[in-house]
Amino acid sequence: MFLVDMTFVNTDKLTPELTAQHRDYLSQHYLSNDLMFGGRKEPRTGGILISKHDDEHQLIQMLNSDPFIVNGVATYTITAFTPVMASNRYQELLQE
Repeated sequence: MFLVDMTFVNTDKLTPELTAQHRDYLSQHYLSNDLMFGGRKEPRTGGILISKHDDEHQLIQMLNSDPFIVNGVATYTITAFTPVMASNRYQELLQE
């Protein structure tokens, strides 16, 4: 799994239209189950994504086509992690 931390670097370019493009783009990846969770940070300085991409290279390709990245609104960092503990509700997410 991967944690993606997106940080806004140019909020002057952050428009409702670009935000809609970003969400539309990500919605495709939620349908394929590559992305699990996502949302904005509070305060609104960027966003967080949780990914189940098979490898980091696939995730990077997806992120580099995100309208926020393409238009220079945000940058990102990726942290790979292996979940080892979860509540009963999310046990199926643990890897063996």
